[in-house]
Amino acid sequence: MLPGPDETTAGHSGAEHHGGPDDNFPDHTRTTRTHAGESIEDTRNWPGIILVALGLVGLGLTLTAAGYGFAGWAIIGAIATVVCVGLGVLLVVAEHRRLKNREGLKLSDPAGH
Repeated sequence: MLPGPDETTAGHSGAEHHGGPDDNFPDHTRTTRTHAGESIEDTRNWPGIILVALGLVGLGLTLTAAGYGFAGWAIIGAIATVVCVGLGVLLVVAEHRRLKNREGLKLSDPAGH
């Protein structure tokens, strides 16, 4: 691995870890984003991500039901899809807003994501 901009290559192979496990978090030498992977790392986002994924599966099932002429199932699937995607997006945005507020930033501030 290449050394970061402030590291020298003298005396080590570059694979050694300097300090404790939290000394280099976030890893500013390899990323310019302050919250790289925030949505996956933060377990409070998982219900929202799962709901969006279920909404996408529901969309496929709804389109299949509509294509085969099952109007009742298509309506039920459309309602479930809209609820799942809407609630999932709302949960992810609410958690992202909570993290930004904790840092003293607005949701639309360009720092990070």
